[in-house]
Amino acid sequence: MSGTRKESRMGMVHFIGAGPGDPELLTVKGQRLISEADLVLYAGSLVPRQVVACAKAGARVVDSAPLDLEQTHALMLDTARAGGMVARVHTGDPSLYGAIREQMELLERDGVPCAVVPGVTSAFAAAALAGRSYTVPEATQTLILTRLAGRTPVPEAESLCKLAAHGSAMCIYLSAGDPEGVQAQLLAGGLAPATLVVIARRVGWPDEAVAETDLGHLASTARDRGFTRQTVFLILPGQGIDDAASARSLLYDKDFKHMYRS
Repeated sequence: MSGTRKESRMGMVHFIGAGPGDPELLTVKGQRLISEADLVLYAGSLVPRQVVACAKAGARVVDSAPLDLEQTHALMLDTARAGGMVARVHTGDPSLYGAIREQMELLERDGVPCAVVPGVTSAFAAAALAGRSYTVPEATQTLILTRLAGRTPVPEAESLCKLAAHGSAMCIYLSAGDPEGVQAQLLAGGLAPATLVVIARRVGWPDEAVAETDLGHLASTARDRGFTRQTVFLILPGQGIDDAASARSLLYDKDFKHMYRS
């Protein structure tokens, strides 16, 4: 995508994944682009101000939380038309529930070039905080990232009940407002009540919290611990609350041969 104006060269928009909240989980590339930007447009309801504190002197730093699509586009377009660079900072990774597609379509329509810089999504930050792995030999080798249907609908084929039937590890986003619904759908899909669940809230923020429970107590644990917003549910079949599955990866087995180990 490219575009030009007679009076200036068209600027550039970079969609940057801010990670889950910890400023140190911002990528080096993302930090560099924020520090070089003329306009830093960040989702202040989900991205801490500290993440964009590296903006250069004189840069315009705007919280996009109260703005709609047309308003954010107008800000980016004005900066780009003036030849400036925009850092559009999203929580986590922009490709996952980041709503970048519609923003990029408007930029393309108006001849503004753009690019995406990936970020650490909360699914992986939460697993790291809990010291857990999604993939366990002989238990599951698949991870599903999804959400419960709510104000934003979910295709029927992707209902939690149907996805749970696979028995795969899952990370469930944007569903903390209805933990009872999450629990009921997963149980209806055939997951055992004893299935390990990690519940993590505001991972990477100073008040982050994590709890381990089982599927039979997912809703009560979430309610009792106040996990009602900015929360992800990690569903980990084949792992116990106290001990991980006993199977071990072949990768470091002394009898496992590969091109680097004869």
